[in-house]
Amino acid sequence: MYRLYLLATVTMFTFFSCKPDKPTDKFSIKGKTVSERIKPPKGFNWVIDEKGSFGEYLRNMKLEQYGAEILDYNNKPISNQFEHIAVIKKDIGSKDLQQCADAVIRLRADYLWEQKKHDQIEFHFTSGDLFKWNDYKNGIRPIVKSNEKVLFRQAATEDDSYVSYRKYLDILFTYAGTISLNRETQKIKSDREIKTGNIIVTPGSPGHAVIIVGSAINAKGEKVYLLAEGYTPAQSIHIITNPFDSQLDPWYKLSTTKNPTITARYIFKETNIRRFTSE
Repeated sequence: MYRLYLLATVTMFTFFSCKPDKPTDKFSIKGKTVSERIKPPKGFNWVIDEKGSFGEYLRNMKLEQYGAEILDYNNKPISNQFEHIAVIKKDIGSKDLQQCADAVIRLRADYLWEQKKHDQIEFHFTSGDLFKWNDYKNGIRPIVKSNEKVLFRQAATEDDSYVSYRKYLDILFTYAGTISLNRETQKIKSDREIKTGNIIVTPGSPGHAVIIVGSAINAKGEKVYLLAEGYTPAQSIHIITNPFDSQLDPWYKLSTTKNPTITARYIFKETNIRRFTSE
C-alpha cells in the first residue's frame, strides 16, 4: 500500500522536480562535485565537514554531467529517470550486484580505500561472518555452503591491486545486505547527531538503504540533507529529488522522532538513522 501511494504521488510531482526550468536557481550545471553542483536552499549554507572525514569525501564526490541518466549494470538507461537530480561517478559493475545496501558499502569502502585506511575495510555478510579486505588481498576466499555456513580458505596468491579490490567488493555485494549493514552500524537517537555519512536503513529481504551525502544549515540551526541511493536492479548510485517539498527539493528534513520518512523512491516506515562505528 505504501509503495502504491508513493508511486502515485511521484507520478504527479517528480517530472517537474528532476529537471527544473531554471536549473541555476538550485544547481550549478557546470559543477563537477556534489557541493559544486547542488546549492543549499535559500537561507542555508553547506556544512563543511572535518578534513579527511567521510562527510568531506561524500560532499566532494565527482558527478556525471548534469542531466545524466541512471544506467543499469547492462549499461542501459532504467525506465525511471524522474526521481534523481545527479548521478555519482562510480562504476556499476557488469553484474546485478551493486544495489541499495551495496551502494552504501561501496561509498564507505571507497572512502577508506582512497584514505589508505585499508585496515578498516571490513564488512559483515548477512550470515554474520566478517570479511576483511586484508584477508582477501592475501588470497583468502569465502566458501558459502547451501545452509549459509561460510568457510574461509587460502585459495589465491596475494594481490593488492584496485582490480582485486573491486572483486572483493563484488563478493560483499553478493553476501551482505541491509540486515548486515544495520547490525554493523549504530543507531542515532538525537537529531543533533545527524550528519553527512549517516544512513537510513530498513533491514530486511527486501529492505532499503539511503546515505546522507550532504548537509546544510541555516541561522536557526535547522538542517537539511541530500540523500543518495542505489536500487534494484543494480544501477548508478544517484542523488534523489524531494518531490514532496518544492522549496527544499532536492534536500530533505530528517528527524529521528518522525515516522515514516518518505523519500522519492521508498518509504521508511521507521526512520532508522545510523552511523558507522568509526565515525
